[in-house]
Amino acid sequence: MVKKTITRRQLLRDSTVAAIGTSLFMSAPVNLWGKNDMTKTKVVLIRDKEVLDASGRPVKRKLEQMLNKGLMELTGQSRELTAWKNVLNTRDVLGIKTNVWRHLRTPKALEEILKEKAIAVGIAPEDISINDRGILKDPVFRRSTALINVRPMRTHAWSGVGSLLKNYIMFVDRPWDYHPDSCADLATLWSLPDVKGKTRLNILVMLTPLFHGVGPHHFNKKFTWKYSGLLMGFDPVAVDSVGVRIIQAQRKKFFNEDKPLNPPAKHVLLADTRHHLGIANPEKIDLVKLGWQSDILI
Repeated sequence: MVKKTITRRQLLRDSTVAAIGTSLFMSAPVNLWGKNDMTKTKVVLIRDKEVLDASGRPVKRKLEQMLNKGLMELTGQSRELTAWKNVLNTRDVLGIKTNVWRHLRTPKALEEILKEKAIAVGIAPEDISINDRGILKDPVFRRSTALINVRPMRTHAWSGVGSLLKNYIMFVDRPWDYHPDSCADLATLWSLPDVKGKTRLNILVMLTPLFHGVGPHHFNKKFTWKYSGLLMGFDPVAVDSVGVRIIQAQRKKFFNEDKPLNPPAKHVLLADTRHHLGIANPEKIDLVKLGWQSDILI
């Protein structure tokens, strides 16, 4: 793990931000973040109340429509294929970093759609791989020039939430090296040679997020709900930041009180304030909401 010198001022600021906790940091004043510019990053939230069938399984056709509309909004393109060609090109070797946690995995239909879009752009099928825990030995990932980061949003016993930033932890031989201090420095994963500068698109799956649990392997369907959405963006910190806000809002709604994540998802804040990977401050996120707007929570 890369060591980084942190000044006393940075330490005080980071400690203050982390101490606020996820129930409050999203409404913290702008000056807490230590940045004066107000350049915004775009995140798209797209929802479709028909994306899940009666049994709760994703409908592939609806997922594809959501993905295309979200990417057209992100890229400013009016044609689906042109939007995909804005993020991928025919010369790319593409690794699709999925997540196979058995209780709440990336939908296989979504994996299939991403591969189909890459092939439509002109990438050879043999230059595309979908993988999670085997990426270090995957020959396509080892020579990849592009990554798509896609996984479901859920609470996590070590980092507060398992989301886009944490999804790259399988790029190291010893993931547990990143667990101390509530996984505070997960952003350093994005500086690894196999990762740095390669991520073309981040997709946080918000179809049936897990918003509560206790213990390292917790899962209870009672603490999921049909949000029927996808969060998409080029900045993983910004997408995670919005995802945390939605999770926290659902916790408040369900428990009828402010119930902060335990542990707090401070790695999302520190990815901004300490590691400068992206933007976590909601005041600097241009959140575009498309599709079904009922009970959007934020």
